[in-house]
Amino acid sequence: MFTGKAKMVAPERDNRGEEQDNATGRGKVKAAESEDIKECPECGSKSLVRDYGKAEIFCGDCGLVIAENMVDLGPEWRAFDSEQMSKRARVGAPMTYRIHDKGLSTLTTWGSQGQGQVKLKKWQQRTHIANTTERSFIFALSEIERMSSALNLPMNIREAASMLYRKAMKLHLIRGRSIEGITSAILYLSCRQYGVPRTLEEVRDVSRVGQKEISRAYRFLLRELDLKVIPASPVDFVPRFCSLLELGSDIQSKAIEIIKKASERELTNGRGPIGIAAASIYIAAILHGEHRTQKDVSVVTGVTEVTIRNRYKELSEQLDIDVLL
Repeated sequence: MFTGKAKMVAPERDNRGEEQDNATGRGKVKAAESEDIKECPECGSKSLVRDYGKAEIFCGDCGLVIAENMVDLGPEWRAFDSEQMSKRARVGAPMTYRIHDKGLSTLTTWGSQGQGQVKLKKWQQRTHIANTTERSFIFALSEIERMSSALNLPMNIREAASMLYRKAMKLHLIRGRSIEGITSAILYLSCRQYGVPRTLEEVRDVSRVGQKEISRAYRFLLRELDLKVIPASPVDFVPRFCSLLELGSDIQSKAIEIIKKASERELTNGRGPIGIAAASIYIAAILHGEHRTQKDVSVVTGVTEVTIRNRYKELSEQLDIDVLL
């Protein structure tokens, strides 16, 4: 008798399961179809209204219901500002190479001063930084972040510099060398790789070591990591220097034009790109009636007035530019 009941009940359960699967399948098909709907099939209007309260799409002109049982993939909560959005979000910050543990560890807050929580906090402080190597690693990443902030570098440069430091540390290239020198050289190297114009003098100004040590560490990393860096072009520095000198886009375009003509005649060979850029901006500003002194250009570009004067004379003579001071 029990066996007979089991046989009678089992088909009903199977039927219900099939009905649920069919309903789920129809929902998926309708959800997929709703994404492809671009216009009303009745009147051809493109003013479609997606009503997530009723889970349907209807035409705003003729009122035809085009799709039903729409799936709302957004959150079920509402946020009216960025603070509410960050508090109600259920996910943490994304993984980043700028933090020694990639931002994946969990930190315990003090909260109530319970004895168990205090012990947990102490153990976390002991295990969070395991040894002196990790402590040095944290210091190096903080140095990269500090110098990047001072140089106003974008986030991708900071991530690239942190990844490059991890690679150098994995190959044991940091041992016996100054952390400040290595981090400064890595930051300068990342700027060169991604085409972000920052001079060695600018990196030196925000670093804790001298330019000679940065240059030595830079050449060491290029050799040991077998990296190829494209030589910097004077054109890369023109937009930022013009912005710092408060010069317009017409002067910027003229300076780039002068640099391209100089490159065609091979006048830039063996010359520093920053000096060529500074002299071109100086000439372009004079030609457009917005004169900037050589001292002003020198302060912004970090090139001496003597270098600007020499490059200015070379370019104006070789390119037949009549500059009236």
